[in-house]
Amino acid sequence: MRFVLTDWPTFAHEHQMPPSGDWRVWLLMGGRGAGKTRAGAEWVKAMALGAGWPSAGSQTAGRASGRIALVGETFADVREVMVEGVSGLLSVHGKRDRPSWTPTRRRLEWPNGAVAQAFSSEDPEALRGPQFDIAWCDELAKWRHAEETFDMLQFGLRLGQEPRQLVTTTPRPVPLLKRLLGLPTTAVSHAPTQANAPFLAPGFLETVVSRYAGTRLGRQELDGELIEDRPDALWSRDRLEQIRVDRAPEDLQRIVIAIDPPASSGRKSDACGLVAAGLAEDGTAYVLADRSMARAKPADWASAATGLWHGLSADCLVAEVNQGGEMVAEVISGADPSVPVKQVRATRGKFSRAEPVAMLYDQDRIRHVGALPELEDEMVDFGPSGLSTGRSPDRLDALVWAISELLLGPRAEPRVRRL
Repeated sequence: MRFVLTDWPTFAHEHQMPPSGDWRVWLLMGGRGAGKTRAGAEWVKAMALGAGWPSAGSQTAGRASGRIALVGETFADVREVMVEGVSGLLSVHGKRDRPSWTPTRRRLEWPNGAVAQAFSSEDPEALRGPQFDIAWCDELAKWRHAEETFDMLQFGLRLGQEPRQLVTTTPRPVPLLKRLLGLPTTAVSHAPTQANAPFLAPGFLETVVSRYAGTRLGRQELDGELIEDRPDALWSRDRLEQIRVDRAPEDLQRIVIAIDPPASSGRKSDACGLVAAGLAEDGTAYVLADRSMARAKPADWASAATGLWHGLSADCLVAEVNQGGEMVAEVISGADPSVPVKQVRATRGKFSRAEPVAMLYDQDRIRHVGALPELEDEMVDFGPSGLSTGRSPDRLDALVWAISELLLGPRAEPRVRRL
């Protein structure tokens, strides 16, 4: 039993084990508490002791690495997290193999002669001169002088047959991280916080997930996603985070459901955009829900739209009819003839229709209720040429129709609706 608990490959998560193949950089991007530090410490331990598992398929399998670089944001981070931390290098070793740590020299020494030196991103020049077999870079996305430190490290990785490095980090859209992702010699592993749930404090996930799930911060810090903005997009993630609220006012003057139906159904069809929004007494619009559906049949999206209409006690269902014409109203009527349908037809391009709505966001007249990650992904990726994927922005189209009906169309008589 003692062996099982100390044999890392036996109980490690898949994302904590090095990928096979001829990589030079192993980039492990994960959420908070996903086990990145433990993976880094175990990899360095295995490489220092010459274990065979960390370099599967590599010439260096089973060979000890004599010179190792440990690089963190600051020297304090290297010491308190990478070396002395609860998942750090001293903790993952047994008494027999444990290296001796000399903080004043910033140096770890193993009984077999392997040596690791600690470096800080605050002092890139310290990496001039030393040479290494391997390196462990922790929280690279937070490094102060990231490019300079990483470049100096590359010049020092010149020992052994296959110098390699592990980068463990919570992702941020910094240039160096994006550059590493684009290199053919980089192997990438992803790890959400949820993957390491059994080793986290009880209630931690429940607390943070309920608060941050779906938000930009949550997707970055919990899911380990690299979240970035498109420079020419009409919306930015920072702005969307600023307008997020937990709930809408109880009494809304109007609630509308907007639907942007696909032109066809099937595996390759566009999604059906389905968004609900309401108007408060002070003139602020609240985006209440995104129930868009991928590859849905007409009966399915019509049922979802009418169900949302009843669920929110909406007073209007707006449907774009450019693709389906009268068919859209007929399908919705077939699902529920009691739901009134306002048919709208697009006479301008998608970007031209979206610009006035984007201006309303800039004027602080719109709020998002809770997390709407898939809708917001389309918003921050929508520019003059459309989405970067080339697909149709169906969720965004539905949003534009809903907000246009509430704030840009002819003013309707106020009707109080209670959520």
